[in-house]
Amino acid sequence: MLLNIRHTTVYAFEAPMRFVTQSHRLTPVSNGGQKVRSWSISAEGAEFGAAFTDGAGDRVTTMTVQGPVDRIEILVAGEVETADTTGVLRGHRELVSPVTYLQPTAATAPTGALAELVKKTVEAAHGTELSRAHRFSEVVSEAIAYVPGSTHAHTTAAEAVELGEGVCQDHAHALIAIAQAGGLPARYASGYLLADDEAAESDASHAWAEINIAGLGWVGFDPANACCPDERYVRLGSGRDAREAAPIRGVSRGGVGEALDVRVEIAQRQQ
Repeated sequence: MLLNIRHTTVYAFEAPMRFVTQSHRLTPVSNGGQKVRSWSISAEGAEFGAAFTDGAGDRVTTMTVQGPVDRIEILVAGEVETADTTGVLRGHRELVSPVTYLQPTAATAPTGALAELVKKTVEAAHGTELSRAHRFSEVVSEAIAYVPGSTHAHTTAAEAVELGEGVCQDHAHALIAIAQAGGLPARYASGYLLADDEAAESDASHAWAEINIAGLGWVGFDPANACCPDERYVRLGSGRDAREAAPIRGVSRGGVGEALDVRVEIAQRQQ
């Protein structure tokens, strides 16, 4: 499948910033499930530093904008050829040991209602690591109803389980917590998803969890859509949680606040 992607992020500052520096995980890496045919990142007035591949095998670039600046628009555009690998992350080179992803973060800590769900789920799960991972994903799908706008960027997995509602970020965090409690390394993956096999526009990128399975390596699970990533997905990067895997992270100097607007448009092209 050929996917055309256009991802626009606009920052509007209440007062001009003296400078803005960002780290971007906005460039997909070619692997067994995706081949990057073309890709570009641009922003008027910005200087881009040298790109590098981090220990997790993800592409990272830096961007700096010297002020005064009251608005920044970052445009990502490209084309990726994808294939269905039944969720298995094939041909992705990385140096970080999977055991690194056994440690919870503040977002994935199994507390409150999540602790109860973790205990019940792990004790009841049997079979191979792969079958257990699938069951963990099913439990998360059942425990957290997908309701856009019901949570925010700083909502923890425990809070989403208590609420019973959330978005893909919450599903991924909860699945990570359960998998780790079951002894399986798990991490957060960010990227894009083509909805309904047609051109679609959304206000955010997508997220899912990856669980390390003996003999297979990293396998993706998307509880929000009750499936494993297939040819509709494009993977950007990973981390222990949403903060670490965020497509854009940065610091700025000056100003008192900002408004953020994100638009993602994905269309399938005929090969």
